[in-house]
Amino acid sequence: MNKNTDLGLLILRIAVGALMLLHGISKLGDVSFIEGMLSAKGLPSFLAYGVYITEIVAPLLILVGYRTRLAAVIYIFGTLFAFFLVHTADLFLLNENGGWKLELLGLYLFGALTLFFTGGGKTAVSSSNTWD
Repeated sequence: MNKNTDLGLLILRIAVGALMLLHGISKLGDVSFIEGMLSAKGLPSFLAYGVYITEIVAPLLILVGYRTRLAAVIYIFGTLFAFFLVHTADLFLLNENGGWKLELLGLYLFGALTLFFTGGGKTAVSSSNTWD
């Protein structure tokens, strides 16, 4: 069986990009709950609008494969921010099915980390720049 790394990277870009994009779309127009969490942690509430960059802009760039590595860095930053803002208490917990409680966040993080190291592949809109 021949390896098709570029097809694999396309599938990873679609999975990582589309699934996070849905999270971002659900937050369109209302980030007040994030503002509340930020305020409770002593952080400026305007940082809540960064969710649009990390959950909409970066996933769209990953989906089309434009500056995939740069978009992956932004995406990673968003997942780490969500982890430290909301999920630190869950780091060593299992869910009711025996899986890691943060498995979805972990898959997002490690999928984006993979794209950072590999780039978007030949099926990406742009593949010749350092950040592709």
